[in-house]
Amino acid sequence: MFYTYEDNGKLRIILRVEVTFIVLISLAWFIVYGFMGQTIVNGQSMSPVLNSEDVCLINRLKYDLSDPDRYDIVLFEREDGEYNIKRVIGLPGETVAIMDGGVYIDGVRLEDERLKSISLAGIAENGVFLGEDEYFVLGDNAESSEDSRFGSIGNVKRQNIRGEIWFKIRPLSELGTVK
Repeated sequence: MFYTYEDNGKLRIILRVEVTFIVLISLAWFIVYGFMGQTIVNGQSMSPVLNSEDVCLINRLKYDLSDPDRYDIVLFEREDGEYNIKRVIGLPGETVAIMDGGVYIDGVRLEDERLKSISLAGIAENGVFLGEDEYFVLGDNAESSEDSRFGSIGNVKRQNIRGEIWFKIRPLSELGTVK
């Protein structure tokens, strides 16, 4: 017969809880800063989904394994070094046009509530062809968004997309995934 002695004293229980807490915090920190990141939203171009001063987590790993999909919200670096957050609308090889207040992909109108009343077509008025590594992005609040419709942004190259915005951590009242 084997006998084991287990000391369940208060000091040992407290020490176990503290060590577990430190390990969990360290693991969370490694995951967030190793595979993810965080950003603060600047402006109202993605309202009502994201508002100015919202703090969000970025999944950087996702686009190391796959390409952005239509309607993903992405963080990308502009040619001038600034960062923007917008929604992917057009994918590589497609032609995007904005006519009659709607967005058309290869001549077919996208039926999405966010895209129903775009009054300014910008460079997409006559259609914009996307190269093999280019994406067309729009802000959800299209009337207050500088996006692919304007020459200052234009088509976003795949190499400039830093990650997907996937989780809002502040304000705490809106904690949760971003769609």
